[in-house]
Amino acid sequence: MRTRLLPLLIILMAGVLLALGFPLAVSLAAAQQQRVVVDRIDDTARVAALAQFVAEGRTGTDERAVMLEEELTRYYEVYGIRAGVFYRDHGAMARAPENWTVPGTGEGRQSFQEALLGRRSDDPEQVWPWQNGRLIVDSPVVRDGDVVAVVVTDSPTGQMRSRILRGWLLIAAGEAAAMLVAVGAAFRLTGWVLRPVRVLDAATHDIATGRMNSRVAAAGGPPELRRLASSFNEMADNVEEVLEQQRAFVADASHQLRNPLAALLLRIELLALELPDGNEEIASVRTEGKRLAQVLDDLLDLALAEHTAADLRLTDIGELVAERVAAWRALAEEKGVRLTEHPAAVTAWADPVALSSALDAVIDNALKFTPAGEEVTVSAARDGLTSTIVIHDGGPGLTDGEIARIGDRFWRSNRHQNIKGSGLGLSISRALLAAGGGSIAYTHGEPGGLRVTLTVPRSSPTA
Repeated sequence: MRTRLLPLLIILMAGVLLALGFPLAVSLAAAQQQRVVVDRIDDTARVAALAQFVAEGRTGTDERAVMLEEELTRYYEVYGIRAGVFYRDHGAMARAPENWTVPGTGEGRQSFQEALLGRRSDDPEQVWPWQNGRLIVDSPVVRDGDVVAVVVTDSPTGQMRSRILRGWLLIAAGEAAAMLVAVGAAFRLTGWVLRPVRVLDAATHDIATGRMNSRVAAAGGPPELRRLASSFNEMADNVEEVLEQQRAFVADASHQLRNPLAALLLRIELLALELPDGNEEIASVRTEGKRLAQVLDDLLDLALAEHTAADLRLTDIGELVAERVAAWRALAEEKGVRLTEHPAAVTAWADPVALSSALDAVIDNALKFTPAGEEVTVSAARDGLTSTIVIHDGGPGLTDGEIARIGDRFWRSNRHQNIKGSGLGLSISRALLAAGGGSIAYTHGEPGGLRVTLTVPRSSPTA
């Protein structure tokens, strides 16, 4: 979320800075040029005041004309600005340098014509730093109400363009500094806004993976997100309380029913002594009673598995698999089933007792449904960030619909109702694995049977 919000804030701030910077740069360039234009207008007005007293046609002998010529020559030598006074027929009253004439085309020609009409030059077209332009300013020379000549100045723009460029560099430096401050502010703002979201996401993930005691710690951020965190904690407290009540009820009910059931089974045995040997009804009642006792034991185990926290430690998965396969090999041989293992040097972070119990439940289930002469294989392997234990049996397998339901509490396939079991063994395995961050999955075996995969993480829980 931060990768989406942060670029948006940076783009918006950059847009604001550019929106302010461009008009400021244009205003700076216009102000620098206006300063030069105003200075040239003052110069042309002073020259026009001198030129209106020069008699027409006597420029070579008129003392005022000579003074005007000297004035323009010094002006050109000091400032490098070409200047001249030209009659309406473009003849020169005075000029510097000697070979300079009225511009014949372009903006200079247009401003000369406007000056002949009695108007001073308007603001010339803006000269930008990358242009090698010149500024032409004209002022009319008026005598007795008539325009008799025009004062023309042609100024180089190098210094003006340098000043504009320096001003732009200062603006760019200010914009860059402001942008750095804006980026820093954007990082702080997004961190402040998203910190409660990250904490909430972590707590949600913990609860989703079975750590029901995880809560959102008090953190900064907008008031709305703080209220959301408080509401989340209240919801988590209520959910944990409900689940705890459910577990306690299952455990208490299982425990309280065991004594009456034990007494009932004892009375059944006493009753069997009064009946003839081989009575089918009493044998059926005895079988159902034992099955009910097994269900109660499994319910109690399930409640304990869902309630007990995992004691995670670095475990040698290969050694654990070899130990459990050796423990079940005697029963496998008794049933005529080959139980084999594929050893591998694999480690993972798991609760050894819980993982052993889950593996026992899966191996027991595999041996139940594998007929004599077939094989059950158990292998361990590494798979990226996890370690896996795969149990492949040689039984009849399950359909797609049955695989989707396997592991549900009390669920058993209609084809296997006559096989001993409560339908809770795989549910207990799933609860034991989930407490340590593991999982269990079921797929079709090749070429047949059922393939069960136990997965446990290889990384430390603190990582």
